[in-house]
Amino acid sequence: MSTKSSSNSMRLITVKLPEALVEGIDELVRAGMYPSRSAVVRAAVRDLLKSELWQQAAR
Repeated sequence: MSTKSSSNSMRLITVKLPEALVEGIDELVRAGMYPSRSAVVRAAVRDLLKSELWQQAAR
């Protein structure tokens, strides 16, 4: 097992979500908009950080 770190490395986190959100995520995956639940969550977190954190840092 490699311990080498890179900008493309992924860390596993566990989150609890309401069933309605999981159903919505699954619908996006079924519709082919994302390949997996993980991809949906990554996109959502990236968008949140972009709007809430990175935009504020640019001010």
